Amino acid sequence: QVQLVESGGGLVQAGGSLRLSCAASGRTSSTYNMGWFRRTPGKAREFVAAISRSGGSTYYVDSVKGRFTISRDNAKNTVYLQMNSLEPEDTAVYYCAASRDWPPGESSHWGQGTQVTVSS
Repeated sequence: QVQLVESGGGLVQAGGSLRLSCAASGRTSSTYNMGWFRRTPGKAREFVAAISRSGGSTYYVDSVKGRFTISRDNAKNTVYLQMNSLEPEDTAVYYCAASRDWPPGESSHWGQGTQVTVSS
């Protein structure tokens, strides 16, 4: 079992940047593919980005390509999501996911989420 704790959310103006972190404990996070998802009120949780166990492969939803970058530091058991050029449409609760599947899906282990609010 792996436990995930997200941090780094907050309020930012459109065009600004935030970096989310996901700290993993329990089973070594390097044995999992990792991902970020987001949810807005009334909508299903949406896939955002994923990174493979070694970090050699990444995958993004089209709406964030060129703006968001996922990375990981297996020595620190931490995954990051660098978010640049933020838009009001990026406002959501962001969740970290750990999975044996590629890309991570709904059967993942989940963190508690961190709120990102982008003002126009």
